[in-house]
Amino acid sequence: MDRKDVSSWLSGPKSALEQQGFDLGYPGQRLGLPEVGVGSVAPMGRRIIALFIDWFACMAIAGLINPGIAYSTKSLLILIIFLVEVFVFTSLMGASFGQRIMGIGLIKLNGQRVGVGFVLLRTWLLSWVIPAIVYDRDGRGLHDKAAECVVVRMR
Repeated sequence: MDRKDVSSWLSGPKSALEQQGFDLGYPGQRLGLPEVGVGSVAPMGRRIIALFIDWFACMAIAGLINPGIAYSTKSLLILIIFLVEVFVFTSLMGASFGQRIMGIGLIKLNGQRVGVGFVLLRTWLLSWVIPAIVYDRDGRGLHDKAAECVVVRMR
């Protein structure tokens, strides 16, 4: 046992496994998706930017709807607007407003559009936050796994 064995957690489990000879492949390889380009798993940076775009748009809408309310009450209004926006846009266009701007979208694992029931389930799980931040090596959160979908690059 040496320092490399003890401090492997600093570089993360993926790096430690790769140093031991495991080939984990690229995100989406197990799902049959391409490594890069259209149809590949959307990078986390684009997803986070899309989330911020969605959230700030919902903040602006909440401010326009009722500018005089306290932020604690407005935050619930923002959340409700956010969930409605994600559900409606994803049901109709396969991506939320922010995802559309960032060039990413949601598809079923078989490549088809996600049905309204699965979008509703995914949106409900998204409201709990934890399912969205617990994800696998393919970048699929628990909410995506439950809805049998994946977020991919659309352009």
